Amino acid sequence: MNTPTILVVEDDLPVRNLIVTTLKTHNYRYLTAPRGEDAVMQASSHNPDVVFLDLGLPDMDGIDVIRQIRSWSNMPIIIISARSEDNDKIEALDAGADDYLTKPFSVEELLARLRVTIRRLSLMQNSPKDSSVYLNGRLKIDYAAGCASLGEDELKLTPIEFKLLTVLAKNTGKVLTHTYITQNIWGRSWDNDIASLRVYMATLRKKLECTPDSPQYIQTHIGIGYRMLKVE
Repeated sequence: MNTPTILVVEDDLPVRNLIVTTLKTHNYRYLTAPRGEDAVMQASSHNPDVVFLDLGLPDMDGIDVIRQIRSWSNMPIIIISARSEDNDKIEALDAGADDYLTKPFSVEELLARLRVTIRRLSLMQNSPKDSSVYLNGRLKIDYAAGCASLGEDELKLTPIEFKLLTVLAKNTGKVLTHTYITQNIWGRSWDNDIASLRVYMATLRKKLECTPDSPQYIQTHIGIGYRMLKVE
């Protein structure tokens, strides 16, 4: 893809300047918005590749900005916020954010999160729209056939394990909350569903990961959910 354009939504001037300087140094194009209303207007008029979004904006909550953008676009949104409670992260991710970075943050981590997001975006843009086969490292999923394999070995998955693997694979690189996953698997999200999810995830990992204690494919975000990692 061409040089990505990043929309930086941040009302704190020193933080905004830090992010902008970092982007400029690494040859990214950027736009800025100090308020939520400005952010929505910039997003709709310029269609940036990625949005960096603070939640504590002077005119509206960042969660509302996410919801407004998600009503018409799937552009990646990375939260950069001082809110560090799990509930805040879960609310933002459930609203449609793709990633969450807590202030204070390191420039290196900011750039790493951005690179991961851009790689995922590029893969989505370059993959055939009608492709029914997913490839990630040694993992292969044939959506049409309803089967998956690791290298030459077929994975013996239950229907729920296969559906769980599919949900994660179709959102590679994105943190999926417990609520999002359980709603996609069972159509609801009750406490016992989340408990069942942990059990199914444990059995899936035993079949998928060579060393479940050091997972290569599925990363746990404690208290939040799971992420399918892109394996080179």
